[in-house]
Amino acid sequence: MTFTAVDLRTLGAQVAGAWRAGADRDWAAAAGTLRWSCARTADHAVDAVLAPAFFLASRRTDDYPAYGVSTPGDDAPPALLAEALETAVRIVAAVVAEADPGVRAVIWRLPQVEVRPPVDFPPRAGLELILHGHDVCAGLGVPFAPPADVCDRLRHHTAGWPHWRSPGWSPLSLDGDPWADLLAAAGRRPAA
Repeated sequence: MTFTAVDLRTLGAQVAGAWRAGADRDWAAAAGTLRWSCARTADHAVDAVLAPAFFLASRRTDDYPAYGVSTPGDDAPPALLAEALETAVRIVAAVVAEADPGVRAVIWRLPQVEVRPPVDFPPRAGLELILHGHDVCAGLGVPFAPPADVCDRLRHHTAGWPHWRSPGWSPLSLDGDPWADLLAAAGRRPAA
């Protein structure tokens, strides 16, 4: 199964909408089980979603590019963080659409540098988006339940990735509820 840029846009709209719904909540609160505030986690999410676009656009195969763009910062109002997230998602989708399928670029550096094709960049951004989107929503007490079919495609597309063997993460199950499986493997709990 392939998680696509369309799936990424679906998630981006849902996360941004949830953040906007929680705009009047306490963004200084911890983001779910993280030590970071909701505001800092949201700003990080913008950066983490945008980064794969820079990785792919650079066409570097040895390391991440040594440049990027700035994010709004964790002191930005929630509406600006939501707007920046939607913008980052559109940039990823545009860079992937422009890239020839034969192009390769570094997608991550740990546990080792790995080069991948454009089709793997939307799910790279999608993992960051869905997990940190959940973290912020959990901290704000805002409901967030991504579509099961989108979660299932993300789960299957990334099943063999090294993230699921990283410290603090667990092997990814492909048998249960797709959203619950993603959360459990990433060391997170469903929001109450």
